[in-house]
Amino acid sequence: MSKSKETYNKKEIEKRKAQKKKEKVQRAEERKANKKSSSLEDMLAYVDEHGNISSTPPDPTKKLEIKEEDILLGARKIEVNEADNVREGRVIFFNNSKGYGFIKDQKSQESIFVHSNGLLHPIKDNDKVTFETERGPKGLNAIKVKVI
Repeated sequence: MSKSKETYNKKEIEKRKAQKKKEKVQRAEERKANKKSSSLEDMLAYVDEHGNISSTPPDPTKKLEIKEEDILLGARKIEVNEADNVREGRVIFFNNSKGYGFIKDQKSQESIFVHSNGLLHPIKDNDKVTFETERGPKGLNAIKVKVI
């Protein structure tokens, strides 16, 4: 006769599985018994004018009317005056063969790139110049460069 295929280890595993299933059913019954009937009103949360979360609705007398035109989306536009855009500086480096160089702004002491396409007059090193700036892919570029 052959031996039983069930071993001690298999019996223990089956017992543990049965015990877990029983505990799971018991927990589900406990949840059902302790379940409070929660309505939609119990689940709502309100935010007051200071950003605090509360369970009471806000006071309608404190309500502020905001016009659609007053709401700004995105970054604000900065208005630049043409008179402010003209700067003065000194050419610290300019290579005529390659057609580019740098101008040091007198006020901010920053170095600004200049290309030969942005020149109104030919320039050379140490010339005092007036110029306007525009935003380029790598920073500010000097345009409309004139020798003083």
